[in-house]
Amino acid sequence: MIPVVSFVGRSNTGKTTLLEKVIKELKQRGYRIAVIKHDIHGFDVDQPGKDSWRITRAGSDVVVVSSADKMAMIKKPEAEMTLEQLVGMVKDGVDIILTEGYKRSDKPKIEVFRSEVSDRILSQESELIALVTDKHFDIDIPQFGADDANGIVNLIEERFLSQPAGEEIYLSVNGKEMGLKSFIRDAFIKTVSGMVSTLHGTENAREIRLTIHLP
Repeated sequence: MIPVVSFVGRSNTGKTTLLEKVIKELKQRGYRIAVIKHDIHGFDVDQPGKDSWRITRAGSDVVVVSSADKMAMIKKPEAEMTLEQLVGMVKDGVDIILTEGYKRSDKPKIEVFRSEVSDRILSQESELIALVTDKHFDIDIPQFGADDANGIVNLIEERFLSQPAGEEIYLSVNGKEMGLKSFIRDAFIKTVSGMVSTLHGTENAREIRLTIHLP
């Protein structure tokens, strides 16, 4: 499974600044990264008058803008997408997914704390893998200063990136990623890869995608 680590904390604690430093450190070590940011206030990436804005205003539910060096997708979901759904969209081709926000998710969290903003941490201790703080807490959780991106990435690397990737499988039902017990996981992999291997042109397959639409 692609690891997901959430950076959480109250407003004005420096989450984005820290995330920038962590991303740069991970990139220097050769990792491929996706970032998902939760915006509770809403946002708009379209500029009024631009072609994509006009197409969206005309009623298109999905607009993709593509160029030689980047692409963007503007989609109107029926409801706010869950973190699991967003992870499913961005997990291909990356080693780790970082999020800013999603404090209510069940993903491992690194909280950013500043004593001038609050006098207590936001998360439950059991949810945290680290605390980035300007004040020491008497808790059994690794604590780092805001400038110690190297130490934070060492922890992330040790916890989530040190093991070589083996066979992986992702199953989502109605957009929700499902956890699989090992024997079910192995059965899926063996059954599907075995069937695919009988098809012409599937030699040396490294990735298989199967989507089933039920009536």
